[in-house]
Amino acid sequence: MIDFEWAIKLNRFTLNIIGLWPKVYENACDRFSSDLRTTFSFFLIVFVGIIPSIHSLVRIWSDMIAKIDNLQFILPITISIIKLVIIRWKKTHLTVALKMIADDWMKVKSEEEQRVMIKYAQNARNILIFACVLMVVGFSLLIVLPCFGTSLRYITNITDPAKILPLQTYYFYNKDQSPYYELTFTAQVLLMLMAGVSYTGVDNLLGLLVFHLCGQMENLKERLINMRQYKTFCGGLTFIVEDHIRLIKYFDIVESTFTLLLLGLLLYFAILFCLHGFLIVAVLTEGREMSMIRLIYLISVVLNVGGHMCLYCVVGEILVAQCEEIYHAAYNYEWYTLKPEQAKSLILIMIRANKPLYITAGKMFPMTLSMFCNLVKTSAGYVSVLLASQGS
Repeated sequence: MIDFEWAIKLNRFTLNIIGLWPKVYENACDRFSSDLRTTFSFFLIVFVGIIPSIHSLVRIWSDMIAKIDNLQFILPITISIIKLVIIRWKKTHLTVALKMIADDWMKVKSEEEQRVMIKYAQNARNILIFACVLMVVGFSLLIVLPCFGTSLRYITNITDPAKILPLQTYYFYNKDQSPYYELTFTAQVLLMLMAGVSYTGVDNLLGLLVFHLCGQMENLKERLINMRQYKTFCGGLTFIVEDHIRLIKYFDIVESTFTLLLLGLLLYFAILFCLHGFLIVAVLTEGREMSMIRLIYLISVVLNVGGHMCLYCVVGEILVAQCEEIYHAAYNYEWYTLKPEQAKSLILIMIRANKPLYITAGKMFPMTLSMFCNLVKTSAGYVSVLLASQGS
């Protein structure tokens, strides 16, 4: 149980902030508290972030640079609210998946199996720590610089008349007067915290779930290779088949939870990559005015968003590779030393393992590294379209 707590501790801490962590054992009081935090985060993001940002977008629609500057904030916030809604909707299913993870950590296992599980759990923890560091650095610049009268945003006279806020928004009241400015600034800081936790926490929850599955698949492959350690062939094969079916059910839970979300993230990444690519290329080739710190910020955002999308594809690629390893382990087993009816039993594993477990976006696009490369190439092609439209 100690190892299980170590594996999920950071993910639980981040998602508990907005009440999204699917607790394995949850009483009525904890359920009400988590639902309250989720509801508060939802209304904060919608009414402090999305609606004022859309209002601002309408007012600056004729300015291409200001429009892109607005979209680079409103798109991540919108994705954050989508993640929040979907994970809250699928919270019961995720609880079942986490219960299966807890059972895997508590069951008796060999030192080698323990080492494999710790290796994959450590990978998930390292990715979460790195993502949190990037989020904290980016948000610190967005929050601290406006306090000194500057900003990483593209400032216009339409939506930023006097005092600068972290986000490009337009409210129906005069936000430049005190204490409205201080209250609005505080609300936007809290909004960015909630949106950032939702954005980063949900991504790394997927990483935790899939990395655990990869570790179990690797252990299953080793059991299949060393099946002679069981007292009887039929008993060992039965255990392996049952465990394989259990892992497939676990995968189905993860896939059904994240497939629609991944489809939205594909569209989000393509749009945001085009917008940031346009700004960076315009600065480098057309000599547009932009401070060096803002250019560095744009490049870091592209790398951060691309890193999150690459995370989905990497874990999907690793999962496919582990499924293929199980197939090859069954294929390369010394079947000629078995009785005919025992050798035929291996065909059942080979048939099922021959169908890889693909994490998909909308049940259409498998999340693999080749898909990520094609997505980047296609998105980069549309940067020239934006440059051409700006020139005309």
